[in-house]
Amino acid sequence: MIVSRSFVLIDTSAWVEALRVRGDPKIRAEVHALIEDDRAAWCHMVRLELWAGAHTKEIPRLEELRRSIRDLETSESVWNGAYELARLTRAKGFTFPAADLLIAACARFHGAEVVHKDRHFEQIKELEA
Repeated sequence: MIVSRSFVLIDTSAWVEALRVRGDPKIRAEVHALIEDDRAAWCHMVRLELWAGAHTKEIPRLEELRRSIRDLETSESVWNGAYELARLTRAKGFTFPAADLLIAACARFHGAEVVHKDRHFEQIKELEA
């Protein structure tokens, strides 16, 4: 199922900025606006990265977000897109973290933009063109 383009997949790098008191103000504002507009989305890989790096005191906030943020499904089609993206980028001489490839493939499959603070997403986008 293709999700409306109005949803925006928020990458782990942007969540980290948004959840920090002194995070990047521009990213914090963008993420909070997406949450407020009910347009914020994430996928299981982003959730895993967040939970893996969270301190015990941060878990309640993540659980609160989990109940309200839309999950973009990481289906077999998304995984196949990630494999193809890995092959394409490697053929062009680049190796990216598997998590970033999966997140990018998930966003592409669902027709979502990605909010991030990670140069890999811009590089992947350029290589796809």
